[in-house]
Amino acid sequence: MSDKITRAAAVPDIEQQTVKRVIWRILPFLIVCYLIAIIDRGNIGMASLQMNEDLGLSKAVFGLASSLFFVGYFLFEVPSNLAMQKIGAKIWISRIMVTWGIVSVCTAFVSSAEMLYVLRFLLGAAEAGFFPGVILYLTYWIPAKYRARVIATFMVAIPAANFIGSPISGAILTMDGWFGLRGWHWLFIIEGFPAIVLGVLAFFLLSNRPENAHWLTSEQRNWLSGKLAEENAQRKAIGHITLWQLLRHKHIWVMALIYAGASAAGSTLSVWSPQLLKSFGLDNFTTGLMNAIPYGLASILMIVWGRSSDRSGERRWHTALTLFLIAGGLLAAFLTDTLAGSVVILSLVLIGAYSMKGPFWALASGWMSSTTAAAGLAAIGAMANLIGGGLMVNVYGIIDEKTGSHAMAMIPLALLCAAGGIAVLLMGRSKKLHVEAEQPVASTGK
Repeated sequence: MSDKITRAAAVPDIEQQTVKRVIWRILPFLIVCYLIAIIDRGNIGMASLQMNEDLGLSKAVFGLASSLFFVGYFLFEVPSNLAMQKIGAKIWISRIMVTWGIVSVCTAFVSSAEMLYVLRFLLGAAEAGFFPGVILYLTYWIPAKYRARVIATFMVAIPAANFIGSPISGAILTMDGWFGLRGWHWLFIIEGFPAIVLGVLAFFLLSNRPENAHWLTSEQRNWLSGKLAEENAQRKAIGHITLWQLLRHKHIWVMALIYAGASAAGSTLSVWSPQLLKSFGLDNFTTGLMNAIPYGLASILMIVWGRSSDRSGERRWHTALTLFLIAGGLLAAFLTDTLAGSVVILSLVLIGAYSMKGPFWALASGWMSSTTAAAGLAAIGAMANLIGGGLMVNVYGIIDEKTGSHAMAMIPLALLCAAGGIAVLLMGRSKKLHVEAEQPVASTGK
């Protein structure tokens, strides 16, 4: 009896020690990698302050160029995640990073809209699979009850990248004329090179699975492997289905719609907010500093919101409320045309867009079996990014160019987010979903 009591008491210690070691081993590095990814993806917004004039790009043309990133991302995201499953995380994540770093550096040398179209598409194709790959990778290492806070902490790299990257990009633009290059040339070169370096490091620092982790003790490896295997055997709403069945599954499309609102808000503002702020007569460096404020606030509050979701175990309302906050913030653009008001609106929208991510991905991963997660998470991300980044970035540019109003351009974004908030509440109440969630995975045909 005393042995049983001792073993029972030891479990929490093993759990705490193992999870802590795993988090501190892999999460900081992945955050840095993702930070660079977001900088390389979004620095076109700051580059546009010089590049658009140099290349003669209209708002509509610039919007199309920016959105082509998400087209490439959409086409290659699911295949990339499936490849990572077969090849292994360390090799595949390394490949992704080196490839996108090279493409990012090459963007410095575009001389026409057509070249920019091609390289933005290639950047999306190169980076495709990194985010869903990391989300999948975290399911290999992090027990379910810790995932929302871990994912939220990982995803703090998105607003942090803009918080850090905006002033840095503004400063790099002041290098205009160095060695005969414009400031935006230096921006792509300087911010693209770190991805290549980190990609090489990823090969040596990452382990594919807990079973391969020499930095864990045998007791920790056994506990973690057993815990994750136990969770994978649990009941899931979406079981083991083929990729084609997955893409036809209505819940996948609903989840893509839900995520599309936050994706659209984040992607659109990362591309267009520098130009919005610049319109108040700011110089490039000050524009970068003002653009950093909303992202700094979002970086803090998305972690707080993710922890709140984990403590309560509640996912639906934590996801829905953030989408309603985005919609309200976007519509508030009609109430002000001042610099201070614009910064407040950007802050509300971006706090909602990034706070949504931790609870949502914990919710989405919990609705799928382990065998479906690789393709499922990638499919959700790919479809959402195509709608949010590929379509809405374009829509914003077209409406802004036609009307001259940033507020009018935000209406489609607000409607998309409101629809997503309603959808997550309705989906969570679905009796069918609840019934399926109560069934073992074996009953789905696995």
